[in-house]
Amino acid sequence: MLSLSTASFKSKLAYSSGNLSVNLIAQAFASYIVFYYVDVLGVRPGLISAAMVIHGIVNAVLNPFFGHLSDRTKSRWGRRIPYMLFGMVPLAALFTAIWFPVGTGAALFWYFLTIVLLYDVLFVMVVLNYSALFPEMFTTIQERASVSSWRQMFGIVGMIIGVALPPLVYGNLGWGPMGAIFAGIALLFFILMVMSSKEKIVVQREDISFLQSLKFTFSNKAFVLFVLGSFFVQFTFAVLPAAIPFFTKYVLRAPEDSNSILLGAIFIAAIPCVYVWGRLVQKWGPRHTVMVAVSLYALAMLPFLAVTKVAIAALAAAGIGIGLAGLLVLLDVLLSEIIDEDERRTGVRREGMYFGMNGFIVRWGVSLQAVVLGVILEASGYVKDALQNETAVWGIRSMLSVIPFLALILALIFFYFYPIRQSGQSRTGEAS
Repeated sequence: MLSLSTASFKSKLAYSSGNLSVNLIAQAFASYIVFYYVDVLGVRPGLISAAMVIHGIVNAVLNPFFGHLSDRTKSRWGRRIPYMLFGMVPLAALFTAIWFPVGTGAALFWYFLTIVLLYDVLFVMVVLNYSALFPEMFTTIQERASVSSWRQMFGIVGMIIGVALPPLVYGNLGWGPMGAIFAGIALLFFILMVMSSKEKIVVQREDISFLQSLKFTFSNKAFVLFVLGSFFVQFTFAVLPAAIPFFTKYVLRAPEDSNSILLGAIFIAAIPCVYVWGRLVQKWGPRHTVMVAVSLYALAMLPFLAVTKVAIAALAAAGIGIGLAGLLVLLDVLLSEIIDEDERRTGVRREGMYFGMNGFIVRWGVSLQAVVLGVILEASGYVKDALQNETAVWGIRSMLSVIPFLALILALIFFYFYPIRQSGQSRTGEAS
């Protein structure tokens, strides 16, 4: 069973810093890879959409596989740390290679697909095990809320680097050097995180098969409702940064550095709100707090139906940051309390499988984002580097307003039926 956590502030901070690396490379990839290969390198949108679907399938399958493998791993370093320790350097190398394309035409497409699939293996191996450490190292709702706030502060810094800064970096140095610099930063914080992490909680281990573990996972009503809500939230996380470069270029008709203004407004507004949401979840409890966050996040999408100026768009983007901050803090807190409930039900702690199955489902959001962008751009008559027709302009606007708004309404419905409704002040796990 869980024991009370006594992690020092130093270890909390060092563990949290790993989220800078995760968000930097994940958001840079999700935000700019379609734009880079379609609008810069000239690969057909349909081909890149197909590659992203394949990427999503492979990534999704890898999550529960590595989760179950990690839960069953026994080593002197623990269950999670070996995968991070040996995976972080090749992960950084593959992220760099994505931004150094080789070939043209069909060859470029196959290069992209091959490197992305290799990158998937290392990304899932490292990031899933990093996430699975969270409920093991930190066991009370107060501690989880605090550490989650710190994680998201670091994560927002990673997002700012990975989403808002690329136009400034690739505009001066090129896309390849940008990838190498970002990979180096990510590796540095991964090293700091791994050196400071320790699997301190003694858990009851029981060898159960992969299929048995799946059965236990999907018989958990709280997890099913959570993961469906999380899917639609994560979908919007992928849509917004991917659509903004098209929005600023073709709707606002603004310079490329306007991407940094809009994306920076989202994340800068989110930074102070992360602390506020961390306090609110302790007062209101995870379920009530996540519903408030989703509602505010959804309402903040609507202004993008009409904005025409960069300054007004930046104000609207700052509104998005308020709700976004709450969701960044809350998702792992919700999943952690589900894992605690599962342990009481099954007698086994299975962080790896739960984070793996969560990853399996929500990672489809990235692929769905690529499909949505590809379909809208092709169907609306988008033409690279041209003045867009009214249909294309409305299609691009919808990617920042109507589509994420509807996705968040669905998320709100699933979170409403989420069954764990404990007080925010109650213990998240039982002390041994």
